[in-house]
Amino acid sequence: MGNPTAAMLVIGDEILSGRTRDANMYHLAGRLSAHGVDLREVRVVSDDGPAIVAAVNDLRKAWQHVFTSGGIGPTHDDITADCIAKAFGTGIDVREDARAVLAMNYPRGEADLTPARLRMARIPDGAELIDNPVSRAPGFRLENVYVMAGVPTVFQAMVETVLPMITGGAPLISESVRIDRGESDVAAPLGEIAEAYPDVSIGSYPFQRDGKFGTNIVLRSATREALDAATNAVRALAV
Repeated sequence: MGNPTAAMLVIGDEILSGRTRDANMYHLAGRLSAHGVDLREVRVVSDDGPAIVAAVNDLRKAWQHVFTSGGIGPTHDDITADCIAKAFGTGIDVREDARAVLAMNYPRGEADLTPARLRMARIPDGAELIDNPVSRAPGFRLENVYVMAGVPTVFQAMVETVLPMITGGAPLISESVRIDRGESDVAAPLGEIAEAYPDVSIGSYPFQRDGKFGTNIVLRSATREALDAATNAVRALAV
């Protein structure tokens, strides 16, 4: 049996416009890999309700876990929570436990909870809160969908809260080999190695430096023995 599978949905016009560089996918991929969960798909969608709903429904049916980032703040375009509720066909409203957690972040507590801030306490019915030790405003989990903030520091903190909820498989380990030959020169033998070691994922990444072509080969596997054998076969290509 293979490792559990996952997908990520990155939400926000600022990502698609190029105004903001997404760092959350990189972080999530590394943490899931170490936890023994295979990230199989990443999608980026705009702040468009129907697009978010469609993507959530596609991903939650295709993969065992879905992680979203972005769109759970206090502004009018933070519509992720509403879209998750719509995708699951459930209600959404300010929830008292989320409200209480949020109030802890402000000097006057409940008195400081403006309508904008209360938007961050709107949680779909049946969801479980995800702790946010950075800014208090919680994320939430509904079935296999984990809804988290887009701010990298908050997202990373929420990931650490979520990982213990997930039973992982065998963590992936990796090796990298640099070959000072063009990718086309090693393509055929590399294909043979990949066929000989089906438990090892092998990727080739060409580069050019000082007018010379080369290839970085990255190998990943959950099994050290298979990884070492495949890596040695790849290293032989450099001789």
